[in-house]
Amino acid sequence: MATYILRRMLLMIPTFIGITFICFAVMRFVPGGPVEQAIMQYKAAMMGGGGGEVASGGSSNSTGEVSAEMVEELKRIYGFDKPFHIAYLDWFVKVLQFDLGESYSYQKPVWDVISSRFPVSMFFGGIGFVLSYLVCVPLGVMKATKHGQGFDWASSILVFVGYSIPGWAAGVVLLVLFGGGSYYNVFPLGGMQSMNYHDLDFWGRVADKFHHAVLPVFCYMMGSFATTTVLMKNSLMENLGQDYVRTAFAKGLSEKKAIFKHALRNSLIPLATGLGHFFSFLLAGSYLIEKVFDIHGMGLLSFESLISRDYPVTLGILVISSILALIGNLLSDLIYALVDPRIRFK
Repeated sequence: MATYILRRMLLMIPTFIGITFICFAVMRFVPGGPVEQAIMQYKAAMMGGGGGEVASGGSSNSTGEVSAEMVEELKRIYGFDKPFHIAYLDWFVKVLQFDLGESYSYQKPVWDVISSRFPVSMFFGGIGFVLSYLVCVPLGVMKATKHGQGFDWASSILVFVGYSIPGWAAGVVLLVLFGGGSYYNVFPLGGMQSMNYHDLDFWGRVADKFHHAVLPVFCYMMGSFATTTVLMKNSLMENLGQDYVRTAFAKGLSEKKAIFKHALRNSLIPLATGLGHFFSFLLAGSYLIEKVFDIHGMGLLSFESLISRDYPVTLGILVISSILALIGNLLSDLIYALVDPRIRFK
C-alpha cells in the first residue's frame, strides 16, 4: 500500500506540470489578453476625451494611437516581455514557493483574493455534498426495495424533472415564489446574511446563515441528486440479484437483514469512491447560481477573472483545483480499497 501511494504521488508531479503548462500556454496565446485590453481602454479614453480635437485635425495623441514604447512597457508590467518558456518557468517556480502572483483587477495577492472566497464555497459545497449523500442513499434504497411500485414511479418523476431543470433556472423560480417581497415571502432574496447579522447572538447568526442558504443549497443539489439516487438504486438492485443475497434469503434471514447486512455494503462501493473528491466539491461553484442568489463564491470569481483576463487569479484557481483533484483521485482509490475487500494494491 505504501509503495502504491508513493508511486501515485510521484505520478502527480508530471500530471500537475502538464496541466499547468497547457493552461499557461492557452492563457499566454489567447487573443484579447490584458495587454490588448489595456491598449483598448487607453484608446477609448483618448478618443472620448479628445473627440473635438480629432474632428478638427488635432494632435496625433488625441487619435488614441499607442506608441511602441508604451506597448513594450505594458508587456513588461503584465509579464509578456519574456519568451514563453522563461515566463512559464518563472511562474512555476513562484507557485512552488506558494506565490500565486498579484491580481490585475484587485491589485492584491492572488492568494488573498481566492482565500476570501473560501468560506462561502466551503459552506455551500460542504452542506450540499453531505446532504446529497444523506438524502440520496436512503432514497435510492427505498426505490430499489419498492421497484415498480407507486413510490418508485412517483419519486422517479420528481427526480428526473428536477434533474432536467438547471439549478439557476430553479433558483429564479424559487425566488419568485418564496423570495422576499413575493406572495409567500419565506426566504430572503439573496446574499449570505441579513443586515442585522452582527447584532444577533451566536444561535441567531447560525439560524440566519441557514435561512439564507436553503434555496441556494437546494439548487446546488439538483445536479447530482438524480445521478446519486439512480446510481444507488441500480447498484443495490444488481446486488440483490447476486447469489450471496439469495443464499442469505435461503438461510432464513429477513429482507431487512439481507439488504442492510449483505447487499448494502457492496452497493455503496460506487458511491464511496466519490468521497475522495470531497475537497474538490468544497471549492466548486456555479457562476449562474451564485449570480442569481448574489453569492460571491469561487464560481463567480472564476467567471469574472476569465472575463476580465485576470490571468493570475485564473491560474491560481487552476493550481488549487488541480491539486485537489489529483489528491481526490488518490483518496478515491484508497477508499475503494477500504470498502471493497477484494481490492488490493500491490
